[in-house]
Order: sequence, then C-alpha cells, then structure tokens
Amino acid sequence: MTDENLLQRIDRLESLDEIRQLPAKYSLSLDMRDLDAHVNLFAPDIRVSREKVGRSYLKRWLDDTLRLQFTGTSHHIGNHIIEFDDPDHAHGVVYSKNEHETPRQDGGSEWVIMQMLYWDNYERIDGRWYFRRRLPCYWYATDLNKPPVGDNKIRWPDRDPYEGAFHELWPSWKTFWARPPSEDEPEVAPPAPLDEFLTTMRRGSPDPKIRVR
Repeated sequence: MTDENLLQRIDRLESLDEIRQLPAKYSLSLDMRDLDAHVNLFAPDIRVSREKVGRSYLKRWLDDTLRLQFTGTSHHIGNHIIEFDDPDHAHGVVYSKNEHETPRQDGGSEWVIMQMLYWDNYERIDGRWYFRRRLPCYWYATDLNKPPVGDNKIRWPDRDPYEGAFHELWPSWKTFWARPPSEDEPEVAPPAPLDEFLTTMRRGSPDPKIRVR
C-alpha cells in the first residue's frame, strides 16, 4: 500500500466519523434550542426558500417554527448509512425517532411521537463537513395514545391527517406488494458495489428533490 493510498483511507475514516456526528449534533442542538450551534451544521449558503439563502435565514425560520409548533422535542437517531460521491461530497440516510410536546389551539397539548428518516447530502468546505441539505421523509406522527394504523399516518393537532414520504424513495416497497411470491426459486440480485448501496436500492433514480416554497 502506498503512502497516498494510506492517507486516502485515513481521510475516509475521519470523514465518516465527522459525518456521523452531524445528525447527533443536529438532534442535540435542536432539542436544546441552541440555534446558532444548529445552523452552523449547515453549509454557509444553505438554501432556505426560493428567495432566501444563508444561515441567518435558517435561524429565523427555525425560531418561528419551534416557538409556534413545539413546546419541547427529543430526537433519537440510528441506522446511519453514508456513501461518498467524491472525497468532498457524500450522501446518506439516517433514521430518526422523535417525541414532541405540541400545543393545541384550545390551550391543551398532545404528546406526538414520530418515525421518519432523513435523506442527507454532505459537503466538505474548508476542511469541515456540513449538511448541504436534509430531506425529511415521514412514516407516521400521532398522539402517544393513538396508534397510527391505516392511511394518512401524519396526524398533528389541529391539522388534517396526510401521508408521509417514508416509503416513496424506495421502489422496492411498491414492487414487494405488487409481486406476490411464487413457487419458483427466487432470483437474487448481485451485491451492490461499494458506495452504491443506496443508489442500488433507489434503482438508479436521481437524488430526491426538496420542495422549495
């Protein structure tokens, strides 16, 4: 192994560790309402809306959202998969199980639990890794005492229920239900190449888009 290859492998290991910490730092800073620490996890030119770009606009949006919608939150992360596009760009998927104390218009509150995942893009800028973007994909959100069975599993107080996007990124979900098992021996596809596990699961689809409003 050459010195250059060794340095590349060390760089990859250090990058993986730094990227893995981003969602953990995201969760802690969000739950503790340290908005400066939170927005500094994102690229300086993060897009917040069609017209707004930058951390200061992200901080304002977060401040307004958190004060209005949540009394308190707790985010628990896991199942983090990271793949590299090149030495300074990567993408990944990370699960998040969340709890929220959510005020109602009648003055009461509900305890809303949520299961979701994030589709992330990461970028190294001036030697540090940042979120380039985060696409939240929800499976359910519901009051602690109301199991989210059935359709329209996103159920917030004072809002009509709606569907999340937990499964829509993955063509395998629809394929599984559309193809019942047969008596034939099932074929097994070859393993995905290194750094192409998510791409293979997405069947080569381009990265999902964030709907900028």
